[in-house]
Formats: sequence, C-alpha cells, structure tokens
Amino acid sequence: MRAVVQRVASASVVVDGRTVGAIDEPGLLVLVGVTHSDGPAEAAKLAAKLWGLRVLSGEKSCSDIGAPLLVVSQFTLYGDARKGRRPTWQAAAPGPVAEPLVDAVVAELRALGARVETGVFGADMKVHLVNDGPITLVLDI
Repeated sequence: MRAVVQRVASASVVVDGRTVGAIDEPGLLVLVGVTHSDGPAEAAKLAAKLWGLRVLSGEKSCSDIGAPLLVVSQFTLYGDARKGRRPTWQAAAPGPVAEPLVDAVVAELRALGARVETGVFGADMKVHLVNDGPITLVLDI
C-alpha cells in the first residue's frame, strides 16, 4: 500500500457538489493507493502507522491528541510515468481488490479510536485542503 499523508488545518471531499467527508480542525489528509500484492496485513500496518505518525504540531500524533483523519482512495498513486508522457496504471489493484482494503484501513483506524472521514471509492472527487506546514510524506507499506 502507498499513502500520501498531508498535515492539514482542514480538508474536505466533494462529490457531485456535495461534501461527503470533511475535517474542520488540524489532522491528516491521507490519499491511499493499493497494489496487487496488498492484503489485510498491509491495511492494518498502514492504519497503525497513520495513527501513531508524529507529524502534527509539537511532534504529536493523531493518537496523542485525537486528531481526525480524512482518508481518500487514490489509485493514481501507483501510476507509472517513467516512459513516455502517458502514465500506466498496471501496478494499481483493480477496484474489487482495492476498495475492501481501503475500507479495511478505515476500519482499523476506527478500531484504534480514530475519528475518520472518507471520500467515495471510484467517484470523481474534488479534494480541498489547507496544508499545514506544509508537511507531506509518502509512505510505502
């Protein structure tokens, strides 16, 4: 699994003009991509990493201060543009494989006690954020 993690002051996801997920306080926006070899173990490991990642103000984690997370599926994280000008998406897992694993990350986070908002898998999403720092990390699990 691959995640792009951004420390945000606020963030939201809009689908068809309607806000489907939002955090209105400091927390993390997490874009999650799934590849073919990922499974439940990777989802659990990513959730634990996100929950304990010390990148919030004062080197705190979401678990330290109860900060929210907005998790958005993002198959394009596995795009490959090394050749030519058109990326390939071959490394991205297909929807029937990826969706349950993104859901598993969310479920694992909630089981750890996290407040989690989400986007809509496979939808044309508009992601709005106020980056705080800015701090952006790429995690590969």
